[in-house]
Amino acid sequence: MNPLLQEFSTPYETAPFSKIKNEHFKPAFEKAIELAKAEIAAITNNSEAPNFKNTTEALENSGKTLDRISSIFFNLNSAETNDAIQKIAQEVSPLLSQFSNDIRLNETLFERVKSVYDSKSNLNLNDEETMLLEKQYKGFSRNGANLKGKDREVLREIDMKLSKLSLQFGENSLAETNAFELHITDRNQLKGLPEGALEAAKQTAQQKEKEGWLFTLDYPSYIPFMTYLDNRGLRKDMAIAFGKKAFQGNEFDNQEIVKEIVALRQQRAQLLGYDTHAHYVLEERMAETPETVLNFSHELLNKAKPAAEKEFKELSEFAKKDGINDLQKWDGAYYSEKLKKELFDFDEEAIKPYFKLENVLKGAFTVANKLFGLQFEEVFDIDKYHEDVTTYKVTDENNEYVAIFYADFFPREGKRNGAWMTSYKGQSIKNGINSRPHISNVCNFTKPTETKPSLLTFNEVTTLFHEFGHGLHGMLANTTYSSLSGTSVSWDFVELPSQIFENWCYEEDVLKIFAKHYETGEIIPMQLINKIKDAATFLEGMQTLRQLSFGLLDMSWHSQTNIDVNSITVKEFEQASFSETQLYPDVQENCMSTSFSHIFQGGYSAGYYSYKWAEVLDADAFEYFKQEGIFNKEIGSKFKNTVLSQGGTQKPMNLYVAFRGKKPNSDALLKRAGLL
Repeated sequence: MNPLLQEFSTPYETAPFSKIKNEHFKPAFEKAIELAKAEIAAITNNSEAPNFKNTTEALENSGKTLDRISSIFFNLNSAETNDAIQKIAQEVSPLLSQFSNDIRLNETLFERVKSVYDSKSNLNLNDEETMLLEKQYKGFSRNGANLKGKDREVLREIDMKLSKLSLQFGENSLAETNAFELHITDRNQLKGLPEGALEAAKQTAQQKEKEGWLFTLDYPSYIPFMTYLDNRGLRKDMAIAFGKKAFQGNEFDNQEIVKEIVALRQQRAQLLGYDTHAHYVLEERMAETPETVLNFSHELLNKAKPAAEKEFKELSEFAKKDGINDLQKWDGAYYSEKLKKELFDFDEEAIKPYFKLENVLKGAFTVANKLFGLQFEEVFDIDKYHEDVTTYKVTDENNEYVAIFYADFFPREGKRNGAWMTSYKGQSIKNGINSRPHISNVCNFTKPTETKPSLLTFNEVTTLFHEFGHGLHGMLANTTYSSLSGTSVSWDFVELPSQIFENWCYEEDVLKIFAKHYETGEIIPMQLINKIKDAATFLEGMQTLRQLSFGLLDMSWHSQTNIDVNSITVKEFEQASFSETQLYPDVQENCMSTSFSHIFQGGYSAGYYSYKWAEVLDADAFEYFKQEGIFNKEIGSKFKNTVLSQGGTQKPMNLYVAFRGKKPNSDALLKRAGLL
């Protein structure tokens, strides 16, 4: 019996991870595709005239088994992968591309959808039904339904190639991350490193049966190394290793893959009648056009650049006191930390003991309780895909079941770097039954050691709150249709719930709830809270410039009509793109694009700007909470009901205005960042 093809007779219909074996996946995918095809055939063969119920809703409700299997499999491929899973991913991705193209290019199905769409003004649909119909119609038209003959086959081929290339890109990046180790046996070379980082490196070495200390390119190892290690030569080695991932001319090199992805995306966009991939993507975003994004980015760039250049000069002058006359990228984090300590008497390591992971998570739970009435109870009867995962049942103020929440916080070999939120089961309402979601937060924080629990830097605290904000967007989803539920919103709106939630980390009333010393239980002293707040805008100009540089690199790859990828190198193209945002000297051995997984593996192509875009939204929205009280139940309820629960049922600007009462204004962000 293949567990993936049975009803899950588990608590809350959670995935039965312990029963699922690698060999179950491919047959399950094949069977689920067959079932989904039969559901599509039932729609196209229906002799009744097309209407909202027998076409629009029937299509929305098709393929649910396939969706469920896909979410389980591809989440595992990110959080707990291995060679077998990666091989299956390469085998099933073309099958899924082919299936989705079979639907998109099914002329009979499109004619039925178009028939309903053309008569929508007579159907008396509500906002959500209208949005579903419009999204469905665009899903066809934006994916080639209006193409004829050979063009359809070309599109199929492009989509299949792109799905394989993005998988290969990710596998290469992960392989390069896992391949690098810096093994140190002389303790004198590690001066400056905090005890926690040393202990973690020793533990990593022991796991690999080595003496001394082992450092990797995983963030919990890499970041403290670059921030605190006195040995400049080793920092340089580590920085260059990090920056040349998949840029080494070896079997894991991503340069040709980047060029091929860019060329195929451009070809695809033009085949569908768009100038560029960015024009294609942005049509369905809050920003709507590449011009809007570029104007927005350059407006912020003009305001941030003078501050960034001033900050860089101050940092360079500060490093000169240490005999460093040529500030390099591998010096940035190290001297920033030292300067921050001097200016604010602020030491990241001194505050870490107040941020025990379990306490920070409980703090996030408490804020969610105060704002939205949610309660989180750890449960032990839910199957997990790894022993590090913890599971929670989420209920509301009436003790009604809301969601299942998985928390997966520590790095391991089969897990990609970074932090993300995802879902194992979506939310929808059918036949009066509200099927609730299963949401997961995945991060890479330092593991507990024999002597210390997992202690977070303040940056990691904000990361946890950020991903938990995404999680709340998923957990509080309350729409009829799963394709419009939770985080199924414009990519430049999806970061609002996550980024606004970070704001609570800086509030004294919140820090007093969870920032307690892991040994003494002492609440974080007020002077440290003030230092956190004072240091919050430290080097904000440089940080803004860095984020804008990533967004502009993304737009450079995707918004130009005349890129000839055969006449450029990835490195040269990148250097040209970074010219207006560059502060540090270039490192010839390094290239960002080859491991820029957000845009070449994730869904952020022509969308990386959305982090800054959403910062404008979140600063403006949090100002409303500050005016009315950061735990104001009424404003919390309003945010839940107009933004978090609504998913993509309306245009994002309409949802934002329904909450805020006005359109957003960038002044709140510039004020918060100290750039006004």
